[in-house]
Amino acid sequence: MTSEKKTVSETLYEEAEKIIPGGVNSPVRACGAVGATPRFVKSGQGARIYDEDGRGYIDMCGSWGPLIFGHCPPTVVKAVTEAAKLGATFGAPTKAETTLATLINKHYPSMEMIRLVSSGTEAAMSAIRLARGVTGRDKIVKFQGCYHGHADSLLVAAGSGLTTYSVPSSLGVPADLAKLTVTCPYNDPVSLEEIFKLAGREIACVIVEPVAGNMGLVPPEPGFLEAIADLCQKNGALFVCDEVITGFRVGLGGAQALHNLKPDLTVLGKIIGGGLPLAAFGGRRDYMELLSPLGGVYQAGTLSGNPLAVAAGCAAIGRLETENPYGRLRHMASELARGFGERAERHRLPVRVNQLESMATVFFTDRKVTDLASAQTSDLKLYAAWWRGMLEKGVWLPPSQFETFFVSTGLLFSEVEDVLDAADLVFADLAKTR
Repeated sequence: MTSEKKTVSETLYEEAEKIIPGGVNSPVRACGAVGATPRFVKSGQGARIYDEDGRGYIDMCGSWGPLIFGHCPPTVVKAVTEAAKLGATFGAPTKAETTLATLINKHYPSMEMIRLVSSGTEAAMSAIRLARGVTGRDKIVKFQGCYHGHADSLLVAAGSGLTTYSVPSSLGVPADLAKLTVTCPYNDPVSLEEIFKLAGREIACVIVEPVAGNMGLVPPEPGFLEAIADLCQKNGALFVCDEVITGFRVGLGGAQALHNLKPDLTVLGKIIGGGLPLAAFGGRRDYMELLSPLGGVYQAGTLSGNPLAVAAGCAAIGRLETENPYGRLRHMASELARGFGERAERHRLPVRVNQLESMATVFFTDRKVTDLASAQTSDLKLYAAWWRGMLEKGVWLPPSQFETFFVSTGLLFSEVEDVLDAADLVFADLAKTR
């Protein structure tokens, strides 16, 4: 009996495993959570990607959020091409860096001064260092299920109690450092208040995703974000808003505009780089002036403000200002969310769909999902089976239950129907096996 012929992606994955840990440069790409091997992508156009085997997929992942215009939008491609002709990097200031920072400040007035960096992890890490420098305090608070990059201070898991100090969730993170991070359930201001009662004068900052996107999409409950801001102000801690995902995604002014917030520090990424590696952090002028070379909080980066990424970011934000596509994006995402829910109910599958603006997650649970604990009631095997079924029908979903779908302007309404038709067929197959 002859063995089944390997796909090009399978062969490439075997080659990658020999030289790259796990064969991937970011863990979720390995697709282990959905019981699959990764497809190696060759190209993308609009809302579709194409793998090395020549198969096309409707892309509902969008490189985890940056591609609000889909793949290869002409305005961004042109901007990057023109910038590349002048030089890829200089290690010196450029006019375009100030242009981008000014564009960001226009829509995020809380960011009175801005420092450009290369990744969301770097931006969040730097914002926390700055918060510690401003306050002279060491402890920070983060919320269970929120991800702020893989810096040591943030790579922790929750303890058993509401105010338990965290333990490392990765080898290589010193336990003593992890103890400086306190975790709290998302959407639980009462628990946060208890934390401040116990350790309020030791807390440098509270960092939060205003719309959680890393345990699946979990919107904030009414009053939750406002309570964080109030508790920080009362206790002399800084309110750090991590809008790496939501910045320019849920609106030009991000989640802080939607909720009328004025955080002390803000972290941005993804869309502000137009698909290239770029992030930023910023906030009150007096805080930001503590950064080197003006102050004693050190932060640096050889490729910070990279000319190609800055050009892409300026083009992307400029197009968002001109087109203001948020109504159309919201409509498509809501149609997807409604359609997923209706079709799952038709086949009597336990599904809850969270959706906000152009983001959504299909949770395979019958519980309302408001925090990490409720998200973790999802049937991971059922999601994995759904993912594999959708892939076979030409739809690329995030290869993890605890990630978020992103809608782009490259998506056509006819493709929304194609995705829902595929979901209906896969839901029907899953229902037969239950």
